[in-house]
Amino acid sequence: MADQRIVLALKFLLLVLFFESTFEQQQQERLTSPIERAALLGLRSSLGLRSRDWPIKADPCSIWNGIKCENGSVSEINISGFKRTRLGSQNPQFRVDSLVNLTRLKSFNASGFYLPGSIPDWFGQRLVSLQALDLSSCLISNAIPGSLGNLTSLTVLYLHDNNLTGMIPSSLGQLVGLSVLDLSSNMFTGSIPVSFGSLQNLTRLDISMNFLFGSVPPGIGMLSKLQYLNLSINDLSSSIPAQLGDLRNLVDLDLSFNSLSGSLPAELRGLRNLQRMLIGINLLGGSLPVNLFPVPSQLQTVVLKSNGFIGAVPDVLWSMPRLRLLDISGNNFTDLSGNYFEGRVPDYVSDNASLVSNCLQNLSNQRSLLGCTSFYTEKGLIFDNFGLPNSTQPPARENSGKSKRKVIILVSVLGGFGLILLLVILIVLLLFFIRKTGNKTQRGVGVGPATPVPSGSSPPPPGVSIDFSSLGDIYTYQQLLLATGDFGDVNLIKYGHSGDLYKGISESGIPVVIKKIDLQSHRKEAYLLELDFFSKVSNPRLVPLLGHCLEKENEKFLIYKHMPNGDLSSSLYRKTNSEDGLKSLDWITRLKIAIGAAEGLSYLHHECTPPIVHRDVQASSILLDDKFEVRLGSLSEVCTQEGDTHHSRITRFLRLPQSLEQGTSGSLTTTCAYDVYCFGKVLLELVTGKLGISASSDAQLKEFSEQILPFISIYDKELVIKIVDPSLIIDEDLLEEVWAMAIVARSCLNPKPSRRPLMRYILKALENPLKVVREENSGSARLRTTSSRSWNGSLFGSWRHSSSDVAVIPAASSARPGGSSFKQSGTSNSQGSGQNGGGDHSSSHRRHSREIFPEPYDEQDVEKQD
Repeated sequence: MADQRIVLALKFLLLVLFFESTFEQQQQERLTSPIERAALLGLRSSLGLRSRDWPIKADPCSIWNGIKCENGSVSEINISGFKRTRLGSQNPQFRVDSLVNLTRLKSFNASGFYLPGSIPDWFGQRLVSLQALDLSSCLISNAIPGSLGNLTSLTVLYLHDNNLTGMIPSSLGQLVGLSVLDLSSNMFTGSIPVSFGSLQNLTRLDISMNFLFGSVPPGIGMLSKLQYLNLSINDLSSSIPAQLGDLRNLVDLDLSFNSLSGSLPAELRGLRNLQRMLIGINLLGGSLPVNLFPVPSQLQTVVLKSNGFIGAVPDVLWSMPRLRLLDISGNNFTDLSGNYFEGRVPDYVSDNASLVSNCLQNLSNQRSLLGCTSFYTEKGLIFDNFGLPNSTQPPARENSGKSKRKVIILVSVLGGFGLILLLVILIVLLLFFIRKTGNKTQRGVGVGPATPVPSGSSPPPPGVSIDFSSLGDIYTYQQLLLATGDFGDVNLIKYGHSGDLYKGISESGIPVVIKKIDLQSHRKEAYLLELDFFSKVSNPRLVPLLGHCLEKENEKFLIYKHMPNGDLSSSLYRKTNSEDGLKSLDWITRLKIAIGAAEGLSYLHHECTPPIVHRDVQASSILLDDKFEVRLGSLSEVCTQEGDTHHSRITRFLRLPQSLEQGTSGSLTTTCAYDVYCFGKVLLELVTGKLGISASSDAQLKEFSEQILPFISIYDKELVIKIVDPSLIIDEDLLEEVWAMAIVARSCLNPKPSRRPLMRYILKALENPLKVVREENSGSARLRTTSSRSWNGSLFGSWRHSSSDVAVIPAASSARPGGSSFKQSGTSNSQGSGQNGGGDHSSSHRRHSREIFPEPYDEQDVEKQD
């Protein structure tokens, strides 16, 4: 009986202790600081979080999702995957000022939660207890503040998949406790900070998919704990530092899609734990060191494709038991017999073979299928003909009849396919010759008696056929002398890059503008290409060509209709007669001009086949008649778009070797996306009233962008007031139109051509500006993947997505190539092809940053009407 009492007493005592400890734990988990509670409520309000996640009356530490506390203070905040309220989603911003009062915060995770804006500088000054910071996929923009280097307690930093720009701050090298650093999929430029060599605790470093250049810092080889290193898809150059061979714990190495040169250092044999080696698509060369791959090896994947390696493949590669994928295509390797490996490695791995070698589908280079079988046999491998039936093995007798039937069926199918292909080729050739004959008859390619060549004119360049009968009147030189007062200086308008412009009065009393082209100082074929353009293209939005004079041998003259209001650059502000001040164009007129210019460019891009690129879109090329109707001038540089060079992030992965890029560097300005970019600068000039934006150099445009773009947001109309031309008088409705035009301009200035809108969509947006800012289509998650092809599905909602990207001012592009001939198509706007009309028309190779950013270069001397 006494024993039972003792047992009951002990049980009661244990129960009391249990409840006491539980009570103390609950007290510790409850938020006891009123300052921190107020900070959480402020964060809840500024981020627009829903009550179901953070109920306002409940205790944050015990009830709120994503909140953890220690000793009555907030230690962790995780809002990843949260959704805002409807009101909060209308104007999302990086507003987390309340975090300042959470002095014991160790972890902040907002991955996937949109925080448009910049990382506050105080992050690195006030959140000194922070150990983990995850701001991945948050739409963060601008540069990383250098103050983040003060967060010495930080062990994890995720900033990938954002719009971060500028250089990576070297102060991040002060985060000596950091184990994970992921800055991938941003728009960083500059070089990799040398200070990264101080991050001795780093196990994962990923700065792939940026625009970094320069060499790989040798100090990275000192990161002895590093297991994952990804520097792919940048513009890194120079050689691979031998110090990387000291990374004994490295498991994954990816240096692909760069411009690394030199040979592979033999010191990489020190990577004994390496499982993946990806060094494809670079400029590497030379022979592979015989002892490059350690024995035993943990390698499972080796990709060396699209470099310039020569010599023999190390034998150790054929005997690695763990190797499952080997891609050495696109090199100049030889086998033991001296035969070159050529062709393309299949993108699958056989179930029976232990690797994929370069004994490939292009069997003509290996002489026979038997050669491939022998090659595999020599290496001690099983050859399964890449998963196809092996014709080198005799078929079983019982299946001989089936095999014969299969052969007969296969031959019949291939024969029928070949016959169809032959008929298609014959039909295409027939149509080609018929069209060629028709062109000669209709356009006077042969220049017969019906369309005589004016005396003194040069023969057209190859590919240009001019019907002079459709080019207005033929003027004599004496008529032009009378019209311009012997081309006196008083009638000189300007010196243009393709000719000098003079104003004059024709014999019929019509004001004209005459371009005088000196063939000794200008390209001889330039005027012929312009005449070819006017002979085949006609639209009310183009400056009218009234005639020409080609009788002089060394001087040619083109006569245009005079535009009473000059061009946009001279009409945006005008001197008044009554006072010394300037009078600016009202907003209605500015919007009318923007729509007119968009109509002209949309015609060139989408109603001409092939699409025509203007290549000189700026305020001085937008001419204005007496009613401020737009006529596009500066047509001496127009040319046809050079094919469909649609570029996207995927094509960056699939780009060809460097040797195939030659010849593409001159096509950067011959794309419709180039015109869209230039038009975006014109729109900024109309919104801000800052003269010269559209004709600015790269350095000037960068300065303009830093002053203007931060105030253009789809989520905050009031911001745009700070950059609007102060001379404009606008009410609330007109302010929304200004806001919409600014958003369209920012979309046009996207650094990635694939994310710029097509001109026909720009036209629709300008014609319906209020739909751009009032359409509630912000629920799409494709903010980072909006391309020129996605605009067709959701026109006005796409402005929200595209405007989230940050325009970066790149290096100048290369010189413009010559033009080509043109042909007018009968298709309408709705029939324009996104493939031909715009999108990303840049090269799919990115060896240099300017090839990804084919932005306009500075043209110091641009005409109004040439």
